[in-house]
Amino acid sequence: MSTLDLLTKRSAGKCELCSSANNLTVYDAKPFEGSAEKALLLCAICTEQINNPANFDPNHWRCLNETIWSEVSAAKVMAWRILKNLNQENWAQDLLEQLYLEEADLAWAQSGIELEAGLEEKGAVTKDSNGTILAQGDSVTLIKDLDVKGANFTAKRGTLVKNISLTSNPEQIEGRVNGTQIVLLTRFLKKAN
Repeated sequence: MSTLDLLTKRSAGKCELCSSANNLTVYDAKPFEGSAEKALLLCAICTEQINNPANFDPNHWRCLNETIWSEVSAAKVMAWRILKNLNQENWAQDLLEQLYLEEADLAWAQSGIELEAGLEEKGAVTKDSNGTILAQGDSVTLIKDLDVKGANFTAKRGTLVKNISLTSNPEQIEGRVNGTQIVLLTRFLKKAN
């Protein structure tokens, strides 16, 4: 029996994180590959968001309130990793506190976070001044008055910048302030709630 068949049987043909029955594929919970015990059957939406954490939609992951009670270790490990990435969301922190992992599963979950940290060291992730991961379309607040060169105005502390754009430089984002599109340094921003 193939891994896909085993996972389909185990999950009753549903995504093991959000319960969707559409576009299901096998996802290996890193660093393990090729084992049904260490893999999950995931929908395309969950797979896309896990592979691109900068594009996380926090509301999609509210489904994890069911997943944290799963008997499948791989599902609980992935739920732990996702909730860790959503550290700015109060509801995610509440779920994380309820989630229990055996010692070996916790080590497995943490090993995946270490892999992501390696990507961050290479500059693949944009973070605000508090270390919160920023995604395309997020809103941020200025934490300092900033003189905008060439536009002859000062962007005041507390200004909300909506629908930001990420750049190739993880220390900069683009956003519209006073009707002008400008580049902002992430060290002067915090993610808006």
